[in-house]
Amino acid sequence: MSTLHVVSYSPFTNSCLASCLRVCSAENAILLCGDGTYGLYNATLQTHGVKVFVLAEDIQARNLLLPDWAYDVDYPGFVQLSIDYDKVNIWL
Repeated sequence: MSTLHVVSYSPFTNSCLASCLRVCSAENAILLCGDGTYGLYNATLQTHGVKVFVLAEDIQARNLLLPDWAYDVDYPGFVQLSIDYDKVNIWL
């Protein structure tokens, strides 16, 4: 079953992203939003083999660059992702 994992907390202050990566498989995807966008600097994220999406508005608000291995989405794209995956898991 495919799952979209939504991470909105900074990996520098919270362990949600690390916990998420322990349970992710190749059929899953991760959406970084809010301070979770700082997860783009996590080297494990790039090599983990899951698709990584980032909310475009949050990248712009934090003046971050989108790496070539991640995809930016707007709010309608976020809604579409939540439809495309069987489950949505929000990490708190």
